[in-house]
Amino acid sequence: MEQILKTIPLFADLEEGELQTIASHAASKSYPKNAIIINEGDDTNSMYIIQSGKVKVYLSNEDGKEVILKIMRPGDYFGELSILDSAPRSASIMTMEPCKFSIISKEDFDMAMDAHPEMARKLVSELTRTIRRLTDSVRNLALMDVYGRVARTLLDMADDIDGKQVINQKLTHQDIARMIGSSREMVSRIMKDLQKGGYITSESKRIIINEKLPPGW
Repeated sequence: MEQILKTIPLFADLEEGELQTIASHAASKSYPKNAIIINEGDDTNSMYIIQSGKVKVYLSNEDGKEVILKIMRPGDYFGELSILDSAPRSASIMTMEPCKFSIISKEDFDMAMDAHPEMARKLVSELTRTIRRLTDSVRNLALMDVYGRVARTLLDMADDIDGKQVINQKLTHQDIARMIGSSREMVSRIMKDLQKGGYITSESKRIIINEKLPPGW
């Protein structure tokens, strides 16, 4: 657990003993695929760190229409807003595959913050980055066509691996459609065209961007 905490900017500068203290208070819990960890509007106040697996952060309405805000992987965390203000959860979280989490309560998090005020500055910095990402997402939804939103999403999710841009996780066309506010059929058509053009290679659990995506389609 200490090694996982070290990879998170919020805890990176803490001493080994301090990391051990937080880790010793963290509860570990596993969930199966498609388990709802948090419902929008819940009054829980714990922070979750993903040890293994993948989750989606999403909003939905009464008709079941869903918009995916983000897909999170090991080392990511969520729930920090409720730890800060104790307000109801602002989004829902569901596992996309079997997951294991470390869960830190508000009480233990507050103790760490009191002992290390610099954590507050780091948390503000992390939240600022999150706000900027959300602003970019809103801009993309409002100003880009469907192809532009697909291309932007692929690039944002890709990591540089051996000089290639790789989305190293299973990502369905429905997932992409829910992230960009479009239909699965439209996304499938664009992805098929990109594969035919040699721009991307889609494998069972990853997508490789072979060359610079065209500016328009």
